[in-house]
Formats: sequence, structure tokens, C-alpha cells
Amino acid sequence: MRIRKKKSGKGKVGKILFIAVIAFLMNSQLDLGNKSFAKEHDNSVNVKVMSFNIHHAEGIDGVLDLERIAKIIEESNTEIVGLQEVDNHWSERSDFQDQAKWLAERLGMFYTYAPNLDLDPLNEGEHRRQYGTAILSKYPIISSENHLLTKIGNTEQRGLLDATINVKGNHLHFFNTHLALTSAEREIQVNEIHAIASKVKGPKVIMGDLNAVPESNEMKPMLTNYLDVFANAANANTYPAENPTKRIDYIFISKDVETVSTQVIETLASDHLPITAEIVLDREEPSSNGNK
Repeated sequence: MRIRKKKSGKGKVGKILFIAVIAFLMNSQLDLGNKSFAKEHDNSVNVKVMSFNIHHAEGIDGVLDLERIAKIIEESNTEIVGLQEVDNHWSERSDFQDQAKWLAERLGMFYTYAPNLDLDPLNEGEHRRQYGTAILSKYPIISSENHLLTKIGNTEQRGLLDATINVKGNHLHFFNTHLALTSAEREIQVNEIHAIASKVKGPKVIMGDLNAVPESNEMKPMLTNYLDVFANAANANTYPAENPTKRIDYIFISKDVETVSTQVIETLASDHLPITAEIVLDREEPSSNGNK
């Protein structure tokens, strides 16, 4: 008599477990791949920007204090700053300091400086005496250029500092300016700024001391073509710093950029109040023509 041996189920169970493990690993790799793909192609990023007319770091108390300016930027957690009225070896009023360089080194930021006034040194061999605008950035500045704006007669030269900044792979076009005191000049200068900014594609921020209230005629091109981040703010007055009655400092963004929050910072470190905005950059791939 033959005794037929029963087949053990252990082999079958082992095969099932093996297949299950392989399937789990494949699904895990697929899931990780999807997450990696999504992360790689999600280029949106929040960034905080500031516009600040620093009045060569002299506060309304008459005290020259660059450290006070640095602390305001530092404590606000601002990542990109447009500064106006910045001295570079200008005169005794600012101890002949290179203010943009000093602030950049103090804050550990990249910077670019644009002299709108550029005078010979007082003595041969010394630095040129300059006055203008600057951009400080925690992100690399790919390129920068200063565009001198039209002036009428014997008025102060104004300019538009134009920089392309690499914000975590997003190429942000960042413009900083300080416009003239006369309405006729400002009208020309605003149109020039719009023409320059229109030449580049991608997310844009245009900021500065425009010396004009929102209702003024010269502001129409800015309000038509860009978003005023403080448009819905209850009170965004910035000048004079103590009991401000005018809104003449602005942050504009292109229509492919979103605003998360805005703030007017109260301080007596300058005759203007600094303003900040947290924005979200476009999700599109960075422009290939970042170096204009």
C-alpha cells in the first residue's frame, strides 16, 4: 500500500509573502517617485520683501545709526530689501561709509548698489562720493543694472535699480527706485519704469519711494499694470515717520504673484516708515533669460 504524502502549504505561503513584499516595495518606490516629481516641479515659494527709505541711516532723532537699520531688517525676517537714500563715501553726514556694503556684511546678504549721484572724491586717491539706491538679498543676485531716469532741468538725478534674483530656482525680477519731487518728472519716470519692466517675463516686484500719493495722475500706469499690495490696507501711510499722513512708499507686484501679508513697521530710524510684504512667486519654471 502506498501512503500518499500531503503537500505542505508552507511553500505556497512563502510565495504569497514574497509577492506581497515585492508589490509593497514597488508601490513605495512609485509613491516616492511621485513625491519627488511633485517636489521637483512645484516651484512656488514664499518670500518676504521690504521697501525702506533709510535717509542715510539718520533717524528723526538726528542720530546716525546703521545698526538700527540692520536690526529692523533682521527682526522683520525680510529676505529681499530695496533701500533708498543710501550713501557710499558721500560725506561727513554718514561718516563717509559704504552703507550698502556695511549692511550686507552685517546681515549676511548679497547686495548691489546703484549710484544716481556720482561725484569726484574730495581728495585724490579717495573713493568717489555716491548717493543712490541698493538691494540686499538673502538669495543670489544673478544680474543688476541701474537705469538713469529722465529729469527736467537742474533737478536731482533719479534711477531704477533692476536686479534678477534667484529665489530657490525662481527668477524674480526686482526693481527699486526713488522718484523725483515734481509731478511732471514723476509722470515721465513712471512710464519709463513700466517700459523697462515690460521687457522681461516672469514674476516682478517694483518698489520704492515714489514721492506721490495713490490718487495722483502719475500713479495711474502703476495701478493699471501692477498690483498694489497695500491697496486694501486700512492705513499704509509712511511719511513722515512720526504721525505719518501720506502714502508715498509702495510695493507693486506683477499679476502672476500673490500677496500673503503686508505690514507698515513703526520706527523712528528714518524719516520714512519701512513696508514689507510676504508674496508667493509664480509656479512656472524659471525664465531661461534670467541674465538680461
